Amino acid sequence: MKTHFRILSCLALLLSLLSNSAVAQDASLLQRPVVGAEALTQQNSSFIYKELPPAARPRELQKNDIITVIVDYRTRMLSEGDAENRKTASLLAVLTDWIRFDGKSIQRAPQANGDPSIGGTLNSQYRAESDVELRDTLTFRIGAKIVDIRPNGNLVIEAHWNIRNNEEHWRISLTGVVRRESIQPDRTVTSDSIAELDVVKKEMGQVRDGYSRGWAQKWYDRFKPF
Repeated sequence: MKTHFRILSCLALLLSLLSNSAVAQDASLLQRPVVGAEALTQQNSSFIYKELPPAARPRELQKNDIITVIVDYRTRMLSEGDAENRKTASLLAVLTDWIRFDGKSIQRAPQANGDPSIGGTLNSQYRAESDVELRDTLTFRIGAKIVDIRPNGNLVIEAHWNIRNNEEHWRISLTGVVRRESIQPDRTVTSDSIAELDVVKKEMGQVRDGYSRGWAQKWYDRFKPF
């Protein structure tokens, strides 16, 4: 009976030692990763992670997709000029030798009343002042369509805005090239990030006719004949 009890005790002690050894091996920092084990990611390690439905996931921009362009164009130019010129000139000329032609040759012709002379004084003054200040502001939002995708991934966009209100007519067109990285997650991009930007704005109607120049005024402003 004592012999069986000793054998069982030895077996229990051996199993206990084997179990402690396995736990220590699992907790070792030097343990090599198990081959084929799945790496930890947000999907398989987070308790609060929830995958978005397909309709809510951001979609890769493709041709004919619509983005919003925020145009904020501001310029300011200030030019000042001041010029002043004064000139005083005195002239005194005396003709000491005079000639005459007798029909065959040129000969000297002394002046009996003395050598002819001319004298004079010229005073001139020029003064000009100029002051030009120009400010331009153009701000609006417009939807643009992706019409082409360059080989390097840049997007070629184009937008047209056409509004009619009775006799008034506003037309705005925009073209340019923009990088994908410049487009925000809500699919908006500012005009500062657009290369080869070309904005054309035209107004037609009664209001425009009230302050537009006629063809004669345009010709005079261009050539300024006097």
